[in-house]
Amino acid sequence: MAFASSSSSSSSQGSYDVFLSFRGEDTRNNFTAHLCQELRTKGINTFRDDDKLERGRVISPALVTAIENSMFSIIVLSENYASSKWCLEELAKILECMKTRGQRVLPIFYNVDPSDVRNHRGKFGAALAEHEKNLTENMERVQIWKDALTQVANLSGWESRNKEVKKLKAYSSTCFIYKRQ
Repeated sequence: MAFASSSSSSSSQGSYDVFLSFRGEDTRNNFTAHLCQELRTKGINTFRDDDKLERGRVISPALVTAIENSMFSIIVLSENYASSKWCLEELAKILECMKTRGQRVLPIFYNVDPSDVRNHRGKFGAALAEHEKNLTENMERVQIWKDALTQVANLSGWESRNKEVKKLKAYSSTCFIYKRQ
């Protein structure tokens, strides 16, 4: 199935076809940049946060709005994704919107094994252990993040280990975006 683009009025209202969630230091200038370009080339109104995020800040209201007003989210789970509290907050919000708003979610396991994400092993386990150590006063947030990682790893998605960026057309053509009314 092909993508349908959204009307220009929907972007002025802050609505998007796709919200991209990714760890900037891992994929911003390579995989995610190419994926975003491929989506936009197909006329997909895509939100990609390009700002450098300040450490310790909570997820911005603009990001929450962008997630809530997206029809689809693509989560690029890379090896350092779970080390970012910001990424984990985005993930939790995306999965909430999947449940409450019917948002479609496509995880891309970028050079990571989905079972490591699901079972909190490897770098995902180490990142969560570090969050537990640093957030002893807010362990319920860490549990929400753990649950979100398990849930997203149980969704049907793409594994990109040892695959090249040329596969972007396959990624983009598997999303089922419907034109906004």
